[in-house]
Amino acid sequence: MPSTIGFPNPEEYAPYYDGYIQRTRGGNIIEILTRQLDEIQSTLGSLTEAQALFRPAPAEWSIKEVLGHINDSERIFFYRALCLSRGETKALPGFDQDQYVQGTHFDDYSLSELIQEFLLTRQANLITLKHISGEASLLIGIASNHTVSVRAQVHILAGHVYHHLESLQTVYLPAL
Repeated sequence: MPSTIGFPNPEEYAPYYDGYIQRTRGGNIIEILTRQLDEIQSTLGSLTEAQALFRPAPAEWSIKEVLGHINDSERIFFYRALCLSRGETKALPGFDQDQYVQGTHFDDYSLSELIQEFLLTRQANLITLKHISGEASLLIGIASNHTVSVRAQVHILAGHVYHHLESLQTVYLPAL
């Protein structure tokens, strides 16, 4: 089923998210989201538990914390897209990513649990996203005190994963 979720225009999202959204330019967003299932698994699946605790500096997140953050953000960004696609008119809250990571002990999870959590959450989200109409993808609301469209939120979701995959591949993994 071809995606009816097109690429957003800059007025559909806060400038802060442009780096995430540009990472998805030129691709079918459903195919990108699906491909990321394998990309997360192939990037992190062969690491040992000890390697997954690596952090590039004492104040930086561990690999497990990065993946835990990706999982939290997957839920939050998808929830925003879902709410907006259903016509929600109330402003949706933001979240403090550092507080979320500090408030959870992702290093106590097994790496396989964190990967599985991403896979299952993304698969469930994909079922819904495949059925969002082109018309619904254009709906606009407020999230984190900024105007955002459904389609922008979906591209933010995918671009956010690419942002962290790049960091893992260029900063974390080469140091192991």
